Amino acid sequence: MKKRTSRALTCLALIAVVTVLSLTSKPVHAIGLTTYTGVIEGAAYLVQIPENWNGTLLLYSHGFRETPGAPNPAEDAPDAGSHDYLLAQGYALAGSSYSSGDGWVVEQALHDDFALLDYFDEHFANGHLTRTIAWGNSLGGMVTAGLVQRDPSRFAGALPMCGVLSGGVGTWNSALDGAFAFKMLLAPNSPIQVTDITDPATNYGIAKATLEAAQNTPQGRARIALGAALSDIPGWFDPSSPEPASTDYVTQEFNQYLYDDRIDFAFAFFWRANVEQRAGGNPSWNTGVNYYKLFSQSIDYQEVKALYAQAGLDLDQDLAKLQSTPRIAANANAVQYLSDNISYNGQISIPVLTMHTTADGLVVSQNERAYSSVVRAEGNGALLREVFVHRANHCSFTPAESITAFQTLIQRVDTGKWGGSTDPVLMNQEASALGSALNVAPPAFVEFAPTLFLRPYNLN
Repeated sequence: MKKRTSRALTCLALIAVVTVLSLTSKPVHAIGLTTYTGVIEGAAYLVQIPENWNGTLLLYSHGFRETPGAPNPAEDAPDAGSHDYLLAQGYALAGSSYSSGDGWVVEQALHDDFALLDYFDEHFANGHLTRTIAWGNSLGGMVTAGLVQRDPSRFAGALPMCGVLSGGVGTWNSALDGAFAFKMLLAPNSPIQVTDITDPATNYGIAKATLEAAQNTPQGRARIALGAALSDIPGWFDPSSPEPASTDYVTQEFNQYLYDDRIDFAFAFFWRANVEQRAGGNPSWNTGVNYYKLFSQSIDYQEVKALYAQAGLDLDQDLAKLQSTPRIAANANAVQYLSDNISYNGQISIPVLTMHTTADGLVVSQNERAYSSVVRAEGNGALLREVFVHRANHCSFTPAESITAFQTLIQRVDTGKWGGSTDPVLMNQEASALGSALNVAPPAFVEFAPTLFLRPYNLN
């Protein structure tokens, strides 16, 4: 996550959605390619159509943007390698900037993506559009799943990558659990706000300073690990380093600290204010949560037990403190807003392929389990497949892996069958065949089964 100046942080209070109707576009011609740019209802768009267009449009939804007031360009692919490869294969690409580009812009993204599809149909399709595939990364993966839930008739398939597939309510409830434990165990008398954040810059600064101080003691490190465990934060941070051994608890905790320090605390203690602003109140609660049970289900259970023993702390005593501390209730209207923008009902009617890294500490891999559970509960499991890449961090896919996942989805759309197409050995072979330029790291598709998402919330 980028470093922010205090001035940039305080700009959050000035966020507003400005709707300006502009349907002008500027064509930019290159050899074999026509690029259109313009603005629709305050959202910039980018459309690129190759000369050999095969009739398929790929609608890309970009991820979370975190710098208020910074340039907000439209994007139509997750990386340059995938972008160039797919254009060369004859696919048209499109993407919106969203009319409010920074923060939790799910409501705006869903609206602006559909507006772009309508505009494409009217101005660029020229009778040649045969199908549309939705795809996106991170928050854009969440939007992708939302698009095909709201209007599946507009799409032939969907590829949410590293997506927030537990939905808005579940995601922020899970974040609350970790933040709640952190404050109550490490800074119970501090002014840190875990909800109803009034000064996000100051709040984030205090939380980060508290975290960094706690990391300097065995007791602090054990409690950092417990907070991480309640959100299932993995113990592997650097994609260029090997995964720590299953019993290397010291390294695992340090990696969880890095996730908190460099990524997660900015969301828990700063960006939550943006969510609350958009939702009209606090959409998260821990009333009724049994922290003994939640901890017992965590992937970090053994790690935390070991670190508490090494630090000479009583784990049961800390869990009892969490269990007895007054809880936080949600604002009902804010919960409804986050349910609408968006949570999932499992009612898919087109093929969906999800992809996630196994050690994502921002959007944990258990998001895939949350989504697949609700899809299967609705009897639609045959339309869904999930693939995993053995790598640390968030959305750390190679271009070759993204392209291979896309080609696997297209094969399912074309043939009507998944067959063995999602076998990791086969997918690694297909990714390798794309060449060294697209394989910036060895392909790492792997058999993997994520554990249960700790705080599920769905609409069925």
